[in-house]
Amino acid sequence: MSSEFTSQNPPPADRAGLAGRPRAAGGHRPRVAVVFGGRSSEHAISVVTAGAVLRAIDRTRYDVLPIGITGDGRWALTADDPERMAITDRRLPSVEQIAEPGPGAVLMPVSAGRQEVVYSEPGSVPKDLGEVDVVLPLLHGPYGEDGTLQGLLELAGVPYVGAGVLASAVGMDKEYMKRLFTSYGLPVGPYTVIRPRAWERDPAGARRRITDFAAEHGWPLFVKPARAGSSMGISRVTGPEDLDAAVEEARRHDPKVVVESLLIGREIECGVLEFEEGPRASLPAEIPPVSAHSFYDFEAKYIDSAEGIVPAPLTEEQTARVRELAVSAFDALSCEGLARADFFLLENGEFVINEVNTMPGFTPISMFPRMWEATGVPYPELVDRLIQAALRRPTGLR
Repeated sequence: MSSEFTSQNPPPADRAGLAGRPRAAGGHRPRVAVVFGGRSSEHAISVVTAGAVLRAIDRTRYDVLPIGITGDGRWALTADDPERMAITDRRLPSVEQIAEPGPGAVLMPVSAGRQEVVYSEPGSVPKDLGEVDVVLPLLHGPYGEDGTLQGLLELAGVPYVGAGVLASAVGMDKEYMKRLFTSYGLPVGPYTVIRPRAWERDPAGARRRITDFAAEHGWPLFVKPARAGSSMGISRVTGPEDLDAAVEEARRHDPKVVVESLLIGREIECGVLEFEEGPRASLPAEIPPVSAHSFYDFEAKYIDSAEGIVPAPLTEEQTARVRELAVSAFDALSCEGLARADFFLLENGEFVINEVNTMPGFTPISMFPRMWEATGVPYPELVDRLIQAALRRPTGLR
């Protein structure tokens, strides 16, 4: 396994003295609220991610408060039990399965300068759960990864891991992400957007717009929810007769739909992690074709466990180029903490960026931690670095 960072040659952040025992204000161990689940279609993957992170957090360095958000939006105290948060026999976990019984809800602070978390039940005096020093938001998709939770934490002045409000919102919306990449000169593939009003008021016109796009760029097309992840709601469409079903499937997850042309090439991913001296890219990975799937869909990712190749078999020049592009994309979106950039390596040797995930999956088989493991940052250290970076970073304008 290739590695750039080793115990004999640690990253600059270690040499700067971060290896010592972390302390929060008042000298206590930092208390980390791990928030997961949520209202999006990626609820189960968020739970799996949280289980892996809870297993990895060093309990001698941090106190941990697991908080799950149910599918209907209730913030619940949950069992600190990673084993019950895994995919078992192809069954997906949920917050409801590990939440404390009853209608009680966790209330996060909403006033700047106050970081106390409260547990409230109808007819009972609210219970003070103590302060949290940092939030580790492991939600994927809308209502968590899209800037909504980040905005709440900014209002409360509570530090948190990962991208801020703007980067989270743009990183969730495939249309505006592509527009921003284009403005920074980053290469993107052909696409068109069907907004809710267009499909609802003039479906024939919207359908014609897609077929005109296909006439220019060819079939098949990929029809996607504009603001979803984990390949949820994506369809590979080979002709106009399947368009309506594909658009409606995408609209089950998001009323705004993105249509992309097929790009012939290899799928390459690259992780970005923010160090004190700036963002750095991991060794890249390759997602090989999965014979039982027409593309890298949800089942291939999480159920059938498609095995990525780490590091990707690229030339030195290709590896350097994709790492450079990954950091450029990170900077273009004003990301913080971490991100995963996904590319296509075309047959002509050029890279095209597909998207950036501001909170990539952290499941045991996820590519982001595997890429950093290959680059010399093992999983527990990766989690520790993210928490430490969040503790150093102020909230508010920066």
